[in-house]
Amino acid sequence: MTTVTLPPGPSTPRFVQAAYTLTAPRRGMPGRRDRYGDAFTVNMPIFGRAVVISDPAEIKQLFQARPDAADNLERNLGRVLGPGSLFALTGEEHRRRRKLLVPPFHGRRLAAYEAIFEAETVRELASWPEGRAFATLPSMMRITLNVILRAVFGAEGAEFAQLREVLPALITLGSRLAVVPVPTVDWGRWSPWGRFWAMRRDYDAVVERLINKAEQDPKLDERDDILAMMLQSRYDDGSPMSHSEIADELLTLLAAGHETTATTLAWAIERLRRHPTVLRDLVAEVDAGGKALREAAIVEVQRTRPVIDMVGRQVTGESLRLGRWTIPKGYAVLVSIALIHEDESLFPNARAFDPSRFLGAKPDLYQWIPFGGGTRRCVGAAFANMELDVVLRTLLRDVELIPTDERDERWHSRGVANAPAKGGQAIVRRRSSPSASPVAAMNAERSEVAP
Repeated sequence: MTTVTLPPGPSTPRFVQAAYTLTAPRRGMPGRRDRYGDAFTVNMPIFGRAVVISDPAEIKQLFQARPDAADNLERNLGRVLGPGSLFALTGEEHRRRRKLLVPPFHGRRLAAYEAIFEAETVRELASWPEGRAFATLPSMMRITLNVILRAVFGAEGAEFAQLREVLPALITLGSRLAVVPVPTVDWGRWSPWGRFWAMRRDYDAVVERLINKAEQDPKLDERDDILAMMLQSRYDDGSPMSHSEIADELLTLLAAGHETTATTLAWAIERLRRHPTVLRDLVAEVDAGGKALREAAIVEVQRTRPVIDMVGRQVTGESLRLGRWTIPKGYAVLVSIALIHEDESLFPNARAFDPSRFLGAKPDLYQWIPFGGGTRRCVGAAFANMELDVVLRTLLRDVELIPTDERDERWHSRGVANAPAKGGQAIVRRRSSPSASPVAAMNAERSEVAP
């Protein structure tokens, strides 16, 4: 019989712990760490009994655990994204699906999306007002939505317009319902879940039309969009993904990469306006054609303003040994992203926004975890980081971001993602002579050497 060894934690009833977490999300975890240490046991709605960890060695153990010891949380986004979503899959089924989805997000295929990132950013920047404050988050949401519809869904024309209509409301409602129990009765459009399911049916109908069009496209193998690659991918036994699996995975990629990337961009605006020296150096670097500081700044934004609170696993074996602790079957193990990102032993002066800490140094993926880790790390992490880089590069090239001495924007929970409370406010002016676009320059070079 394995002896269970759990870290200490509050003994208050579950609803009291839930109220504390919901009303003081940014104070709750640091407060518990200060009282109980870098690991503690909680009792929460949705997750039930759970151990929260923030020690990098224990996080590494968790992320490296085999699926038969610890797998995905039983309560996860698969409840709203569908049974064919990576979030809903476990064990061997998850491994097989992930193997199909990783290739489109790396290497040459990833580079094909750069022009889309830049074009959508230029289009959105043209609508920005000059000389007055406005929230940038809605703009960033439009950029990232359009990018995903073009690069991932391969959508255009009527389907593009229809998905732009249905998806924002579907994702917004779904992110809020992700932490709410699924009802046993469908009350139709009178209930939040009923409205969600109705929108999901509308989404499925549009995606089915996209799939049918793609299957009839004689140039399918020349397309770069993720939908086209999904249709051509095959499992080891030669079988394809089903239409419903593709629909669930497309929605998963949207949910994982739309709001989170947009929110990170809004936080980047919020951080840079309050750090004028960094902002000035970034503009000079863009004009000189560099990128090292910009890449470091993106990593630091993700460290200091992670948009997701937790990643986790469920203990599936009889018990799971993590460092000092032996955790019984059924318990959730939650990794607090904020706690490890604010660990002074890993990131000296951790509360400070200092991109220089990542200049010439890649972050340790067991200490810097905005995309999760292990076999559950976000498959679109490279896609998201490239999008962040191109959008920020284009923004700094085309507009002047006016610094501010206002107080930091507070954190505001949007359900799944934590956004700046004022939407990442900005004041901008058009730059009189922005530097040349790398994408345009590359295209010009190609045209010069073309026969």
